[in-house]
Amino acid sequence: MALKANLSVDQGADYETSITLTDSNGTALDLTGYTGAAQIRKYYTSSNATNFTVSITANTGLVELSLTSNTTNSMAGGRYVYDVEMTDSGGTVSRVLEGILTVKPGVTQI
Repeated sequence: MALKANLSVDQGADYETSITLTDSNGTALDLTGYTGAAQIRKYYTSSNATNFTVSITANTGLVELSLTSNTTNSMAGGRYVYDVEMTDSGGTVSRVLEGILTVKPGVTQI
């Protein structure tokens, strides 16, 4: 079952957040051989998606999500949905995080 977290992103700014995946005892998972994917969509059924860059530090269970300032600048202000999926070396996919992402409109245009 995926964790739920709502995220807030400043339009036109770089964004980064991270989560540490743990087992039921709180021990960091070994993510060796895993790949990650994460997308943002206006609605669950939207055909257009924005991809997070997903970085994994295997032995610490750390999963980092990031967006460049160019990416956030191209996103309209407002509410979106997102999720993060991890795929193990055998091809099994697990959703580990999901929620609402809010893009806060910016004023400064560079």
